[in-house]
Amino acid sequence: TIASPASLGGDRTVTLPDADVTLASGTMLATDGSGASLTALDADNISAGTLAIARGGTGAATLAAAGLANTPAFNAYLSANQTLTADTSTKVAFDTEWFDTDGCYDKDTNYRFLPTTAGKYLISASVQCYGAGGTGTMERMYIVLKKNGSAWARTSFDIRDTGYYEGIPTLTNIMDFNGSSDYAEVWVEAHVSSGDPTIDDDWQGAHQNHFFACLLIGV
Repeated sequence: TIASPASLGGDRTVTLPDADVTLASGTMLATDGSGASLTALDADNISAGTLAIARGGTGAATLAAAGLANTPAFNAYLSANQTLTADTSTKVAFDTEWFDTDGCYDKDTNYRFLPTTAGKYLISASVQCYGAGGTGTMERMYIVLKKNGSAWARTSFDIRDTGYYEGIPTLTNIMDFNGSSDYAEVWVEAHVSSGDPTIDDDWQGAHQNHFFACLLIGV
């Protein structure tokens, strides 16, 4: 007999199996809900490696199977220099992928991210430009994240220096996608003193221009 807290207004008796009851290995005891008795749960009632839905789980053995994965996700970069036309908005041709979990990024034709799962996505782009032939004076540069062809977010950088920007301009935002037709692209516009600017591919073997996104969960 186990004495119950006084707030329950009395003692309660818990009856355990006696010596005549043999439980199979790997079973556990659970109440039947009424508090009147205990019953045995065997392996047929407990799925190995999963958390039961009734206990706050989903019945899935992994976070990904439970829908708790930050996918679709991708990370792409520019594999070679891209020449721009001065004072003209141009789409950046991020043509090589480090990874693309669901094949939602088009690296060959449209250079756009079109996720197949609806939700909010963290999305970011970095672009490094320099003046014509590395000598033209860079004056201003814009990075624009476009959704379905229209500007979603934009940032600008002013500089008065010959050649490269000092640093790599980056634009990061959160974008809603409907999981069917919504897509995102990166466009840039650079103003120089003369000639046409260039998006610089790499510096000392490291790629400087990136475009990536991943699904946010719990928001």
